[in-house]
Amino acid sequence: MLICILSYIFILYTIKATFDPMKHIEIKHIETALDWVDDATDEQLEDGITAFSEKQPVLLDYVLAAPSEYENEALEGYLLYYFWVIIESFNQAGLTPVEITEEMIEAFQPEFSTMLDAYFEQDDEESEQMLEDFCDQPELTRFMAMEVSTDDEDGTSMDDETATQLFIVTAAMITLLNRASQA
Repeated sequence: MLICILSYIFILYTIKATFDPMKHIEIKHIETALDWVDDATDEQLEDGITAFSEKQPVLLDYVLAAPSEYENEALEGYLLYYFWVIIESFNQAGLTPVEITEEMIEAFQPEFSTMLDAYFEQDDEESEQMLEDFCDQPELTRFMAMEVSTDDEDGTSMDDETATQLFIVTAAMITLLNRASQA
């Protein structure tokens, strides 16, 4: 019996040492990312987007296809801004996603579409939890929900259509980056 217990303890410590639970982005990571992005010069913004496009070219193409698909030119500026904020939030949390591929996006899209259908049908706390669980980055998902549903500091807000489209694309981006961080 003692040998069994000692073996069990040994296995637990071995598993604990090798098990790396998924790290979640926290509010402090998002705030630091926002400060960095908001304080960047135009040149730094351009350099940052260039650097991110080299690290995640397929993801950036996927994100930037949305304004054409939705026929909404206003979406592009928001997407570039939040692309940078989200990528920087992952960096601040110490998460390093592998490069997202076309195959990853193709495999993800049907599951994401099904989840979105269920999310928009219910529109309650349960659906919000379902979305947060799907994205597996609850703070970042909540942050984006707040961003699209509240006015800016200067009182401006985006129209409902743009807000919904932005939320859908950034939820996809968060999920893809999160999954690529686990790969």
